[in-house]
Amino acid sequence: MTYRVHRLDTKMNKEQDKLERFLNDLRGEVVSIIPNIKPTFQGMGATAKVDFLLIVERLR
Repeated sequence: MTYRVHRLDTKMNKEQDKLERFLNDLRGEVVSIIPNIKPTFQGMGATAKVDFLLIVERLR
């Protein structure tokens, strides 16, 4: 089996359509979606945001 890993830079609260289009354009099967979470600090305390996604695709 052959796999391909894609990196998708995204701001999850604004780019849901971008992710949907990307997934629909893939030729293979999506095996996993791995978020890279970046800690951030704001006035009310610490939180985290998704920096980018790694998408693992299995090619046929």
